[in-house]
Amino acid sequence: MRGRGVDPRYGLIAAGVGTGLGMVGAGALGIGRHYATVLLDPGRVVAFPERVLHTGSGSVTLATSRLVRQPGVWGLRWAEGLAVVGGIEREDRRGVRRTLLAGPVPPEGPAVVDAGPFDPDPAARGLPFDDVAIETPLGPAPAWFVPGEGDTWAVAVHGRGGRRREALRILPTLHRLGLPTLVISYRNDDDAPASPDGHFHLGDSEWEDLEAAVVYAREHGARRIVLVAWSMGAAISGAFLHRSKEAEAVVSQVWDAPLTDWRATLRRQARNRLVPPQLVPIATAATRRRIGIDFDEFDLLRHPPAHRPPTLIVHSTPDTAVPVASSRALAAAGPALDWPIRFVEVPAVEHTASWNADPARYEQLVAAFLQE
Repeated sequence: MRGRGVDPRYGLIAAGVGTGLGMVGAGALGIGRHYATVLLDPGRVVAFPERVLHTGSGSVTLATSRLVRQPGVWGLRWAEGLAVVGGIEREDRRGVRRTLLAGPVPPEGPAVVDAGPFDPDPAARGLPFDDVAIETPLGPAPAWFVPGEGDTWAVAVHGRGGRRREALRILPTLHRLGLPTLVISYRNDDDAPASPDGHFHLGDSEWEDLEAAVVYAREHGARRIVLVAWSMGAAISGAFLHRSKEAEAVVSQVWDAPLTDWRATLRRQARNRLVPPQLVPIATAATRRRIGIDFDEFDLLRHPPAHRPPTLIVHSTPDTAVPVASSRALAAAGPALDWPIRFVEVPAVEHTASWNADPARYEQLVAAFLQE
């Protein structure tokens, strides 16, 4: 009997399958690396996804969308201006009519609903302030200093891709409490030094700029520090509390939609970008290689900071940028971690918009916590 030879077609098929798998693998790596680039790129593109349909006497009508239907007080920004809009007056299939509270009348056309309804600096809130420079390891970074009566200072830290004006919402409350306040910038902000590689480091190096701000505050009379941070600002704060010799000066902190677990946040944001979940580890590995970050250190539930001051966490339930589940888990573990945490959830609004949902309630929460 003749031995059965190998059909040469099998080799061609195997080679084709191997090539196809190689192409799939290369594509997966490319997507993962692209996601890492998006994550680390400090470039800011202003988009105007909403549309003003009509303006009337004291009101503005916007095309219906999930963001437009959020309750509360918001900025409405377009290319040439910013107005403040309030609650929903009427909603139907044609659009959402909201009260126009302040600012110029927006023109019909593209706009964006903005969680920051105030521009450009503390004067927009009727507050006195000075422009100061914080000497960071990369050079001077601008900050606003709002004077106060006491020797407990607040230091405000905005989130990734944000700006100092994020703090303008809560500044009057901090001022009423008598807290001198520094609203800081950090590396890769528009008006601050760039990092040597031009990338965000997700808190892994930005904490040094926060440390420089705390040193500045202490050199100018601060005996105690309150941290107020939004989103990635909390990751920066957590790294500062773990690594800085200045951390013991912090007596309390307020975290709004805090980023307390980078891996969970990356999974959430990958879903937002329709990145398949199996590619997230590739993106995470690419990010780690590019900037040297240890993501384990940014899981504060499993690796809490060395210094754990009393913390108020306010987080909106439907947050699609930073999952509220991470804040819930950290708050639940607070007693076991010897970390006093007060946790408040806010319904119906997006990322870092808890103030917008109900400014009076939010300010009361922050004031009551800090007064304690």
